[in-house]
Amino acid sequence: MIDLELGWREAAAAAGLLAVARPVLTHTGKPKLTAAGIFAGETSLLLALFALWQYAGSFALLGPGGAVPRARWIWHLERVLHLPSETSVQRLFLPHPLLVQFFNLYYDSLHFPVLIACLIWLFVWHRDRYPQIRTTLVAFTALSLVIQLVPVAPPRMLPSTGLVDTAMLYHQSVYGSVGGFDPDQLSAMPSVHVGWALLVAYAVITTARSRWRWLAVGYPILTTLAVIVTANHFWADGIVAGLLLCLVLLVQSRVRRLIEARGWRLSLLVRNRDAQAGGEHRGGLGELGGADDGTAQAVSVDHDA
Repeated sequence: MIDLELGWREAAAAAGLLAVARPVLTHTGKPKLTAAGIFAGETSLLLALFALWQYAGSFALLGPGGAVPRARWIWHLERVLHLPSETSVQRLFLPHPLLVQFFNLYYDSLHFPVLIACLIWLFVWHRDRYPQIRTTLVAFTALSLVIQLVPVAPPRMLPSTGLVDTAMLYHQSVYGSVGGFDPDQLSAMPSVHVGWALLVAYAVITTARSRWRWLAVGYPILTTLAVIVTANHFWADGIVAGLLLCLVLLVQSRVRRLIEARGWRLSLLVRNRDAQAGGEHRGGLGELGGADDGTAQAVSVDHDA
């Protein structure tokens, strides 16, 4: 299978080149080149984040030996909570090879290009919304990386579930023919694929004004189905990703309100200070005018005398 996704080395190299290009372009004084430099800087940040995400998959705070027991615990917890069986969902698609191969390709290659396309759309046509979504993306991905330092195996590594590794079945695995537990495969919790898809849908729905914007809901739904059919994630992995994204959005909203409230108080304080200063200024002029009137009256009396 052709891997359409950048590796961490390629992403890091591209991020470095764009970071170097940014100041060169922005200091030319030409509007179009300045805009290109700003865009290059934003792209550099995202590629660096992607490279970190790819590279961090090979590290863990705990040894890989506990990854399978943790995955087994998640599987049993889902059964206790009566969540639908991932195995039952996958078996609906296994008799349809073309659909399964589509989901394998979808899981491997589509999530990052769609995310980048969404960010470009925001950057070019909705610049006021871009900073918030960019910050949300960085915060969500960083939190996910922290959690992924504790290795958790994907469901396809649990023979007892009856799930099939569809990528290996159709020779579409991004891990090739590597046997055993490659560390890159032990970052199943949470599902960054699902989290990014939810963020794209959120960005489109809250930014666009067309009635067709609600079709964006289909993207995280299809992504969730893809990670289940390919046995790369549990339902719980997507649920935790959604909760993390909600947490980031709530914290952002709270911080934004605090900043706005502080800015409002600051502006009110400035207005009050200006008003007091204006009052004192007018009062001084009044006193001066009174003194002038008194002096004029005294001159008039002397003249009459």
